[in-house]
Amino acid sequence: MAKVFFIGAGPGDPELITVKGQRIIKEASLVLYAGSLVPEAIIREADSSARIENSASMSLAETNALLLEYASGDNVVARVHTGDPALYGAVQEQAVLLEKAGIEYEIIPGVTSACAAAAASKSSFTVPGGTQTLILTRMAGRTPVPEQESIRSLAAHKSAMAVYLSASSPEKLREELLAGGLEPHTRVVLGYRIGWPEEQSVATNIDNMAKEAREHDFNRQTVFLILPGQDQEAVSKLYDAGFSHMFRKSED
Repeated sequence: MAKVFFIGAGPGDPELITVKGQRIIKEASLVLYAGSLVPEAIIREADSSARIENSASMSLAETNALLLEYASGDNVVARVHTGDPALYGAVQEQAVLLEKAGIEYEIIPGVTSACAAAAASKSSFTVPGGTQTLILTRMAGRTPVPEQESIRSLAAHKSAMAVYLSASSPEKLREELLAGGLEPHTRVVLGYRIGWPEEQSVATNIDNMAKEAREHDFNRQTVFLILPGQDQEAVSKLYDAGFSHMFRKSED
């Protein structure tokens, strides 16, 4: 049965794609992948008879024409995106065109770079007794951001943040975080090309984040993890012997 699968390929590491996503790539007659961000290693296991196309230079009309051509021919189609399709992708506009054409589609989630960067740097977004919230956002640039979602406004919550698509102006990001009330010593992790062979994680703080970004030449494909409360030594209740839950009675 003809179907288009939008696949989140993860941050770049071929082993971080889901089993289901990799299976669909193997079964697909067309593999259309975002080559500017998805490494060729991700699509290496595609069938030898499959058509493989890099969409980096294509317009929406061109990618849609390919998807319709193959899906209308009773084929499985793999549309491969970086990270997770629900974050800063262009899946919705492609899906609308498929719906208009009566083509069935499915979205397969992927590992987003914020989670991969946290793992690579051995960081945690939440802190027992501290922040329990993670904000995924970006700074305004060529694509605007609603005023109520400015970095300054969101920083006022003093929650963990993962800031995408903002590496071109680390000084502005630093300024907005401080203006929002976060302390200069707040821990920051710069995750550069996470999942790729040249991956780097640099731990610093808000005060020095712009300097570190410039010194390491992190001017693109960088996610900034803002991690308040990381200097706390609080322990969670989950394994506390004095804390009862449905699977364990308190020892007190």
